[in-house]
Amino acid sequence: MGCLCFNKKGKMKGKMNRDNEVCTSDGAIDSHGNPAVRTRTGTWVTGILILVNQGLATLAFFGVGVNLVLFLTRVMGQENAEAANNVSKWTGTVYIFSLLGAFLSDSYWGRYITCAIFQLIFVIGLIALSLSSHIFLLEPSGCGDKELQCGSHSSYQMAFFYISIYLIALGNGGYQPNIATFGADQFDEGDPKEQLSKVAFFSYFYLALNLGSLFSNTVLDYFEDKGQWTLGFWASTASAAIALVLFLCGTRRYRYFKSVGNPLPRVGQVFVAAAKKWKVKVSAEDKLYEVQESSPNGRRKMLQTEGFRFLDKAAFITSKDLEQIEENKRNPWRLSTVTQVEEVKCVLRLLPIWLCTIMYSVVFAQMASLFVVQGDAMDTRISSFNIPPASMSSFDILGVAFFIFIYRHVLDPLVAKTMKSKLTELQRMGIGLVLAIMAMVSAGTVEKFRLRYAIKDCDKCDGSSSLSIFWQVPQYVLTGASEVFMYVPQLEFFNGQAPEGLKSFGSALCMTSISLGNYVSSLLVAIVMKISTKHDIPGWIPGNLNLGHLDRFFFLLAALTLADLVVYIALAKWYKYIKFEGNEELKDIKKENREIIV
Repeated sequence: MGCLCFNKKGKMKGKMNRDNEVCTSDGAIDSHGNPAVRTRTGTWVTGILILVNQGLATLAFFGVGVNLVLFLTRVMGQENAEAANNVSKWTGTVYIFSLLGAFLSDSYWGRYITCAIFQLIFVIGLIALSLSSHIFLLEPSGCGDKELQCGSHSSYQMAFFYISIYLIALGNGGYQPNIATFGADQFDEGDPKEQLSKVAFFSYFYLALNLGSLFSNTVLDYFEDKGQWTLGFWASTASAAIALVLFLCGTRRYRYFKSVGNPLPRVGQVFVAAAKKWKVKVSAEDKLYEVQESSPNGRRKMLQTEGFRFLDKAAFITSKDLEQIEENKRNPWRLSTVTQVEEVKCVLRLLPIWLCTIMYSVVFAQMASLFVVQGDAMDTRISSFNIPPASMSSFDILGVAFFIFIYRHVLDPLVAKTMKSKLTELQRMGIGLVLAIMAMVSAGTVEKFRLRYAIKDCDKCDGSSSLSIFWQVPQYVLTGASEVFMYVPQLEFFNGQAPEGLKSFGSALCMTSISLGNYVSSLLVAIVMKISTKHDIPGWIPGNLNLGHLDRFFFLLAALTLADLVVYIALAKWYKYIKFEGNEELKDIKKENREIIV
């Protein structure tokens, strides 16, 4: 005897295997293209494999990224402001490539193939960087630490270096938004237990990301700070290669979703159809067009929502449209479905929220650039041991781990019990902005004290300060806490609110907000240096921080984030969540048909 597999409407999708197992209800398929069997695919078996893959890939990425600002100053001979700008541009490019990865995934390749290809590019970039460092960048031998600067490099060597790190940017950028969504694909929203696991997955995904970087920020960071850059880069390469192999090992167990084609024509059809009917008046009583059969590739149909009423005209049925429908010759550039219209509305509603997250990413960008530069100007000694400035970001990682635990096991249950409902993703993101402001105020306050203790006569000194680097701990911990309340719900929010054919695009929005945050950070640094640098004044962020006012820059970021918070609160109140057709009906069907045996 075998059982039957049912789709979202309760209709039979296909026969099950001989073990009387039940298929997932979300339309997922297995590696052979058959409906995915619930007990043989997905869940935490593949979820954990993806989390380990993410941890190892992050270890590899941060093995390069966390110390890149010091590599540029010590090995490539750049000034602090120039190096910070180049790191911001490089990091920004990483996340710009996430849009490319998301587009290829949603439109053509699917998430699995996209993840595999971009991880391979990532490994190739790491190999190229390791070889270039070993062969010609670290000259003379032993250079690249705090004392011995490396010599100049030829244009060919510089080009090879930049090609290497931008291959790393391409590989990691294209992989990141897809691995998060691919991991969420392993859990069926239609099953109550798996739905809870799917929500938990995003928290553990971000935790894996941070724990993966912990090794980079401690062990690898220590060796790289000592000038052993080649060792650090080869360790990153090995980690990325192992991550790729582990990812491929889960091929037969994964759950897959078919790509739904290029979304750009679907979006364009809505705007063109609405523009053609710009004179039409649509009232709330008018029935708009929707196909009766299931949406392509099993996508759920969406219900009409208020707002952006102009776009509703695209689904308004005119007499000409009715004739074409009866002849089965509907012109999609003249008549769109309600689901198409709502997909466009959904994206338009997401964009303002997304724009407000960019300012937070400006704050986050400081951890990999100016926090490191600030720490490098402080007292890094513990007895005879020198703490690598970039390794202070381990306190950010510990903060992430601690606050994820506190939120999931203490705060969330407490709020649910007190307020009879949990904090929404938008509410948690608002808390993240508040914590980001506190982090910048803390960083600015530490810098004011550092300047007070700094040695002013820098003709004979190295510009260091007698203030311990451990004064940076609060700003790192507050940044970690803000990440838990910003990036984790951001992943949940954009993945959950993106249309079903644009799930990777939803995850890519998180990445591109980080990207633009780094570009805005770079722009702000350039503007501040342009305005603050005079003939006898070196500016706020000079090569020697003791002659500048980095504290003012941190306080400026706090003020800008506060203004962003005010705008965000207004937009969060305005936002309307998407609605799908037949959610309650679906629950009843699944409950009724769960144990149907033939």
